[in-house]
Amino acid sequence: MLFAQTLILAAEDKEGSGLDLLLPATNELIAGIIAFAIVFFFIRLWAWPAIERSLEQRQQAIAGQLEDAEKAKAEAESLLQDYKKQMEEARAKGAEIIEEARATAEKLKADILEKANAEASQIVAKAREEAEAERARVLAEARQEVANLSIDLAERVVGEALDRETQLGLVQRYLAELEQM
Repeated sequence: MLFAQTLILAAEDKEGSGLDLLLPATNELIAGIIAFAIVFFFIRLWAWPAIERSLEQRQQAIAGQLEDAEKAKAEAESLLQDYKKQMEEARAKGAEIIEEARATAEKLKADILEKANAEASQIVAKAREEAEAERARVLAEARQEVANLSIDLAERVVGEALDRETQLGLVQRYLAELEQM
């Protein structure tokens, strides 16, 4: 604005109105319009199609990039869904494996306890059989010893030798009678 005022003041100092300075002469104005029209025509004829082609190519490139981006996004979402599905399957399989291991461990525990109980029962039965056999052996030895002591005692008391076989039969019969009571 200050520049325009300066120009107006400078034009007033010269002869004439300041409007002459701002408006070109009529013949210059017509020549300028014709030159502008020629330049505009050639630009419209050669440059404008090139500009439109480049704009259209740019628009197509952007649209292609947007489509590629959409495809990449869809593919990424698909991969994410596949990944989530695989993770769920892996979790389910892991839980299944853990459950199978737990069931196997319980079965193994039950088998081990059953075997241990069976072995314990066998050991107890064997110990009872051995104790019964030992009791029978000790009882037989005790009978034999009692029989021998009885015969020796009877020989000393009577003072003469008795028939050992007869005495032994008597003692065993006596001991059998004692056991039945």
